[in-house]
Amino acid sequence: MENDLIDEQQIQTELSLSNSAVNYLKETAKWANFIAILGFVGIGLMLLIALFFVVGNVNFRMKTFGGGLSPTSIGFIYIIMAGIYFFPVMYLYKFGTKMKFALKSKSNTSLTESFENLKSHYKFLGIFLIVFLSIYIVAFIGGFIAALFMR
Repeated sequence: MENDLIDEQQIQTELSLSNSAVNYLKETAKWANFIAILGFVGIGLMLLIALFFVVGNVNFRMKTFGGGLSPTSIGFIYIIMAGIYFFPVMYLYKFGTKMKFALKSKSNTSLTESFENLKSHYKFLGIFLIVFLSIYIVAFIGGFIAALFMR
């Protein structure tokens, strides 16, 4: 553990950013903020759709496997989707804003916080991807087994 601390201190004193790297980070921060703002707009639209289904007078049922989903159920699904989508968008927005501030103020603390948010963004997306791939694999195996027994 002590060696990790020494290595980290050595890296902090030896690492510097070239002008090109600073320009790339500035451009990346701008695009991250743009994408995050679009993500927040998308979340807002999801919540409006959810409100339409939950509160609005929607008189239909979606056909599913022998049953139906009520409009209220669909609305709650949209609310859950918006809640899940909020976190990676928030991390991306924080990355962009803190990176812009860090590059303007030349603050190592803000730079570190910025990269921490970028790490959290990718960690969230990675875990989310693992969960969905696992669901797809289980569904594929279940479908394969069901097909075998339907003969």
